[in-house]
Amino acid sequence: MAKKRIVVKIGSSSLTNKYGGLSRAKLKEHAEAIAMLKQNNYEVILISSGAVSAGFSDLGYPARPVTVSGKQAAAAVGQGLLVQAYTDLFKSYQMVTAQLLITRDVFVNQEQYSNVYNTLTELLKRSVLPIINENDTVAIDELTFGDNDMLSALVSGLVSADFLIMLTDINGLYDVNPQINPQAKRYDFLPVINDQLIDQTKSESGSKFGTGGMKSKLLAAKTALSLGVNVFVGTGSGNEKLIEIVDGKGDGTYIGENQNHSLRKQKQWIAFHSPVSGQLVIDKGAEQAILKGGKSLLPAGIVAINGAFLAGEVVEISNGDTIIAKGLVNYSWNELAAIKGLGSEVAMKKTKRSKPEAIHRDQLVILKEVMA
Repeated sequence: MAKKRIVVKIGSSSLTNKYGGLSRAKLKEHAEAIAMLKQNNYEVILISSGAVSAGFSDLGYPARPVTVSGKQAAAAVGQGLLVQAYTDLFKSYQMVTAQLLITRDVFVNQEQYSNVYNTLTELLKRSVLPIINENDTVAIDELTFGDNDMLSALVSGLVSADFLIMLTDINGLYDVNPQINPQAKRYDFLPVINDQLIDQTKSESGSKFGTGGMKSKLLAAKTALSLGVNVFVGTGSGNEKLIEIVDGKGDGTYIGENQNHSLRKQKQWIAFHSPVSGQLVIDKGAEQAILKGGKSLLPAGIVAINGAFLAGEVVEISNGDTIIAKGLVNYSWNELAAIKGLGSEVAMKKTKRSKPEAIHRDQLVILKEVMA
């Protein structure tokens, strides 16, 4: 039986002391809990914040810096210290660790995206614990993941994880902020994350040392669910806390029903990360064939082409009112302009191609299924 794969995300608030520095005691407890997961035959990937907290004091800052340059300098010092602390702790459990630093653009670049997947697959095959963090030393606002929340969701989907555990300093998701309103009600279980819940949740982090906040976690959880990964958001204590969470006894919110689907790596990239180079407008027949028939998109169903794109680029598919899908197109825009509305035999003869599909089903993602 294949090992179950768990992604554990630890936010800054779960790693720091009251001064904002790295808490060695908390780090040790997390390491013990992860080691216990591994000892119980789980594959584990760790997404860990904490580089800024680990490094600011060595730079002479009296407290955690607030400027971008100060945070990036602290991260440059602290990243090595953080991973060294983890390495030393896990070595006592005979566990080998590896470090991966990622920025948002890695997921946009298809080759780099595949390289991350291949690296993680090889590390897990060799029973190594990957420790992943955003590359805070170079990341800018447009590339950030929100205290690694979204990063943990995207990595979970990429590796087809069975479960994502997001550890924070608040024991789950509430209808209002529990730190302000003592009457706040916790959600013990949420089958889905809907837009109403996201809209009513404030973005601020509950901790002065964290950057994610509950809205960030809801958005990440929604993404993870769309990728076929169930989620836990909450807290815990002791070296058995992760085992307790996996067993359904965690102090927090469980999100998602039993998942029976997952997007292949290629389709994940198309759905969530790929740059869009153009748009194809299709007729009602093609829309029904794609949405209900599980078919590829043929030139006959295309009524209009927007944008200039090359074969092999990603385009949106629209019914005229709504974007319903995205896909990797087999023809350039000018080729499709010449064959749109034509039958497959005529289109192949005109373009001298051996395959009729404008977008093959294997390279097409229905956004209604993915983003719902």
